[in-house]
Amino acid sequence: MDESAVMQSDATAGSLLASLTLVSNSPQRAQLLREAGYRFDVVSPKLPEPEEKPAKLTAAQHAQAQAYFKARSVAEKYPDRLLLGADTLVAAEDKVFGKPADRDDARRMLDVLTHTPHQVTTGIALLAPALDRRVIAHAVTQVTMRPMSDEQMAAYLDTDAWREKAGAYGLQAGADAFVESIDGSYSNVIGLPLELLGRLLRQFE
Repeated sequence: MDESAVMQSDATAGSLLASLTLVSNSPQRAQLLREAGYRFDVVSPKLPEPEEKPAKLTAAQHAQAQAYFKARSVAEKYPDRLLLGADTLVAAEDKVFGKPADRDDARRMLDVLTHTPHQVTTGIALLAPALDRRVIAHAVTQVTMRPMSDEQMAAYLDTDAWREKAGAYGLQAGADAFVESIDGSYSNVIGLPLELLGRLLRQFE
């Protein structure tokens, strides 16, 4: 590779952070990035949510795979951007919970999660298609919730705050009142571990 090619490659890498693009439909992830001071664009992933989680994959493996496939789904259209994909899952009692299909499914999830400590896992994928570079990792946070009474459960489900939330709850949607303790990244439970993301982005500076 000649000197001009090396300089061009370095310049491309240096401009990547300015082209950060969140590949997600999650308003919570976008809000977290804005509050952290990042400048970024948002595009929707061209990847449908799987109806069932593969039994042979751990929560971390599945979250990382989904994060990567989300980012890769728009790589052909946005080859010169730094694409950020993320996927969050909740695991408890050897079961993995994604987004609830309906109100009954949300109640089933919460019946488990409010009676046992569980792990929130978010996979992160950063893709730079123009440089053929990718970084994939995950973060895990331990969460313990207080049991909900039947009245509290019904009131929470009536809010529809459980929709589009892994494990049927979100800390920014009223469920924080039922959280007893969090061990690990708080932003991870919302949907994007900012501490991990910051470390990964430094690899593209």
